[in-house]
Amino acid sequence: MMGEVPFTLDFSRVGLTERALVGGKVASLGELLRHGCRVPPGFAVTSFGYRRFLEANGLEDRLRQVLASVVPNDLESLERASQQITGMFLESRIPREVQGAIERGYEELSVRAQLPDPPVAVRSSALAEDSEQASFAGQQETYLWVRGTENVLDSVRRCWASAFTPRALSYRLTQGVSLDDGVAVGVQQMVHPRAAGVLFTLSPRTGDRSLIVVEGSWGPGVAVVSGEVTPDEFTVNKVTLEIVHRKISPKTAQFVPTGSEGLLVKVPVPEDLQTKPCLSDEEVVELARLARHLEQVYGFPLDIEWAVAENEAFPHNLYLLQSRPETVWSRRPRTSIAANFKDPLSYVVQTLAGKALSR
Repeated sequence: MMGEVPFTLDFSRVGLTERALVGGKVASLGELLRHGCRVPPGFAVTSFGYRRFLEANGLEDRLRQVLASVVPNDLESLERASQQITGMFLESRIPREVQGAIERGYEELSVRAQLPDPPVAVRSSALAEDSEQASFAGQQETYLWVRGTENVLDSVRRCWASAFTPRALSYRLTQGVSLDDGVAVGVQQMVHPRAAGVLFTLSPRTGDRSLIVVEGSWGPGVAVVSGEVTPDEFTVNKVTLEIVHRKISPKTAQFVPTGSEGLLVKVPVPEDLQTKPCLSDEEVVELARLARHLEQVYGFPLDIEWAVAENEAFPHNLYLLQSRPETVWSRRPRTSIAANFKDPLSYVVQTLAGKALSR
């Protein structure tokens, strides 16, 4: 990109070619938009904004000094370094030009939403994140339902600091991810979800790539991701898009936002909803169709976060919140089912005979 250094970039202006500016998480959101998916609007605070923050506060040399003392597998060393860096970041001011860009981005979201101080998610977006080689999932911070300019700015600063949590530091050191990499942040308008969850374009239990598995519960996806509830589970045939299995679990708790700083409170689910599916069949099938399309585009299995908006009509109520490569089964070698048979025809005959006997 030429011209003025961009401290912020709208999601609609980024994709995988801008990963070095906006990080893997935001780059993937830009790609989803390019492929026609519904994604809540937002903007990235680019790695240039992070670099300017370090430079303006004289943090670069101090950061290197702290990191030079870190012992990768020593928890005490990691925690000590993390506390020092977090303190440095939270005590430092965001430079005026970066702050102004963030304020303008948030104001544009307010205009789009026709709402003062719209609630947003403020998410860390590491430059090496959500690639097929590295997964930072759960290692850096996300702040949900943040409202108001000052709270957004504070959350951005905390996201920058979260690149140096003990867990993130250990991962970077052991995986060979550069500690000098910049850090980007995504600021994304929140969807008011009736339900939310995750889906995989293979079976997370067996690795079967002929299936798509959708998991969800009432309210924001926090209850699913944190394990607070056993989610509903829908298994879909990837070829026919037929729902081949349903498991509807009792969903007794969900989270609701409170206050302007993104605090979520766990509350009971009304009794009449606890055993009701959180998704309709048409919503499950449409999510599976979108996921299948994206897997075909990217060429590898995906792990996708989704939400269903409370007051919008199908299919416009379905939003994709994140997409990343699936990194468990995808890294394992794929073995042919008939690999143990020297004669494939013998395998087919035995399989057909077995099916006949089981009838």
